[in-house]
Amino acid sequence: MKIKMLIWALITLLSIEYLAAKNIPPRKILKMFKNSEVLKQQFTGFALYDLEKRKMLVELNSDKYFTPASNTKLFTFYAGLKLLKDSIAGLHYVERGDSLIFWGTADPSFLNRELREQRVLKNLSSSKKKLYWSNGLYNGDFYGMGWSYDDYNDYYQPEISELPIYGNVVFFSKKNNALSTYPEIVNGGQITLQTEKTSSSTRFRIRRNLFNNEFHIPNSAIPSNFNQTVPFKVSDQVVSELLKQSFPNFSGITSQKKPLDAKTWYSVPSDTLFRAMLLPSDNFIAEHILLNIAATKGMEMNTSLVIDHVTKNYLSDLPDKALWVDGSGLSRQNLFTPRTMVKLCEKIYDEVSDEERLFDLLPQGGKTGTLKNIYKSDKPYVFAKTGSLSNNHNQSGYLISRKGKKYIFSFMNNNFTEPTAVIRAEMEKIINTINQNY
Repeated sequence: MKIKMLIWALITLLSIEYLAAKNIPPRKILKMFKNSEVLKQQFTGFALYDLEKRKMLVELNSDKYFTPASNTKLFTFYAGLKLLKDSIAGLHYVERGDSLIFWGTADPSFLNRELREQRVLKNLSSSKKKLYWSNGLYNGDFYGMGWSYDDYNDYYQPEISELPIYGNVVFFSKKNNALSTYPEIVNGGQITLQTEKTSSSTRFRIRRNLFNNEFHIPNSAIPSNFNQTVPFKVSDQVVSELLKQSFPNFSGITSQKKPLDAKTWYSVPSDTLFRAMLLPSDNFIAEHILLNIAATKGMEMNTSLVIDHVTKNYLSDLPDKALWVDGSGLSRQNLFTPRTMVKLCEKIYDEVSDEERLFDLLPQGGKTGTLKNIYKSDKPYVFAKTGSLSNNHNQSGYLISRKGKKYIFSFMNNNFTEPTAVIRAEMEKIINTINQNY
């Protein structure tokens, strides 16, 4: 009797473990999408890929094109992994007699308040020679293809340039009951401040003129803890003035072809720049990573040419042609499919070949970046890039399930009318179900 009871107990235990170990079938995942009241009126795409078996498990509209928003930065990230060195080229320069002539490399870290390591600043500051900036390398527009002019005053849309300085923005804050700026705005300079004549009862918000660097300040008390970042209008005159403020021996602009014997000063580790792009989803850094690739590889400093080079040489195996037009994803002309995003993430995973390093560079659920407030857990299990524009929200990246299985997923949502928070919560619910059962 005791033997029979032991056998029965063992069978029962094994049955329970078997049932617990069973995965929910793909059709049940698809059923969650079909039955979702939140997702029913929008366009949704999804792909789930087993990273260990290298096999696609679930697909919903995975071959359809979506506006990716900042998921585009994963393309820029991959381009940087393939073509940039361990450190970012900060400036190219030559020394001729009593002069030091330098050429911009589109390095977005130069005097950027978000990136404290400033090797190029130290090198220029320590030089006793006359400093000259040789310009004219960038031949693109100050905005990317398809960008919205309505956002010119917003922190996330600084202009593109060959010699970024201070992040191409002015940072305003309250200090000692007065308005403080970084960089410092001097009287009579290229950047001017104008206080409105009439008092404002609306929210304290600084606004720049669309076509010039006249910044308008509300005629009201500055709120405590006030800060605002506003892009400035880039011009040779503005950059020259800002260089003169930082380097008294800056002597002006010249126009010289960069010689073959030009040397390079390096600024920040490439991973520092990748992380600064991916975690907060920094558009400015993303755009300039592509141009820095051009400067590093001796290419013409043009975004489209860099994208064409990367696409033809490194992305020919994508399941669907990538319609890729900028580095950041601000353009709605970017179009990718979910299965293409999955393939790209697989290529990134293999290129980095160091899971700990890769996951540290990406937003981590409940911990860092744009995923800090969702997928909360004692141990992060989602490592992904988000992408948001009005009526669009996407996530593409990696999932380590409760059972330790590793997956790549791309969850893309376009043309919704609900608040983004509602869509994000539904995405979290579905991904959590997969996490618990796969």
